[in-house]
Amino acid sequence: MTATAPRANTTAAAVRRTGARRGRGAPYAFLAPAAVLFALFFALPIGYAIWLSLHKVEVKGLGLGKGARSEVWAGPANYTDALTDPELLDGALRVLGYGAIVVPTMLGLALLFALMLDAERVRLASVTRLAIFLPYAVPGVIAALLWGFLYLPDVSPFFYLLDALGLPQPDLLDGGPLFLSLSNIAVWGGTGFNMIVIYTSLRSIPAEVYEAARLDGCSQLQIALRVKIPMVAPSLVLTFFFSIIATLQVFAEPTTLKPLTNSVSTTWSPLMKVYQDAFGNGDLHAAAATAVIIAVVTLVLSFGFLRAAGSRDQQGDPR
Repeated sequence: MTATAPRANTTAAAVRRTGARRGRGAPYAFLAPAAVLFALFFALPIGYAIWLSLHKVEVKGLGLGKGARSEVWAGPANYTDALTDPELLDGALRVLGYGAIVVPTMLGLALLFALMLDAERVRLASVTRLAIFLPYAVPGVIAALLWGFLYLPDVSPFFYLLDALGLPQPDLLDGGPLFLSLSNIAVWGGTGFNMIVIYTSLRSIPAEVYEAARLDGCSQLQIALRVKIPMVAPSLVLTFFFSIIATLQVFAEPTTLKPLTNSVSTTWSPLMKVYQDAFGNGDLHAAAATAVIIAVVTLVLSFGFLRAAGSRDQQGDPR
């Protein structure tokens, strides 16, 4: 018995070491599918886009055959051309004006609806919450088509009512009203999602906080302004972050409305400029450079906003 005890202890130790080695490898096995998908569908396309943006097609001779066209190194030339392209700069300005309308309106309505649904004695809260969120479930292209037909005087019931009442019929797809029309589609579709995020944050506030505010004599309006809104500030930052990214990447709404009006050009937004360069002009290298620029600008703005929001929270932290 005494001779077999050390041997048993050695065997048990070896089994534990084998199990520990297997345990250390288990997280990597679970992460492997996600890592492979990330590399194939995210990292690899980004790398290929960067590679395309640093090259260009050079045509030799008459350029009639495949051998006359070759891909050569271009360096930063595509980026220089993109940054000095007036169409891209005009598209960026249009998107800034579009975002100045969409973001505050959408987040303001989302916050208002969330506060109303979180109020005491609200009726049909679940039905109302679903009705506000439902437009978010409609794809952007379908939403743009629906609103596009409502904007057309020949088929819109709104214009029929205006005509019956003898009121003027504005052109909602031309000039300044075009920005409001596009912004309305984005606000209609995105308010519900942001409302759900803010409402979920409101529901997580402990009831003792509200009780303390009532004991201090706060009204419902004061509780909303001084307790609820400050405590859901992280959710407001998150929704603002998502809204900025979505604004910079606007594509579906103006592209869908383009056949209905001449006021929307093929380069109305930066992403439409990328699409036009790639599939309209057949210049994948210029489109790749513009796409990389848009991605870098989005990353810088997002990082800067999150950094500013984080530093502000640290300054307001009493600890």
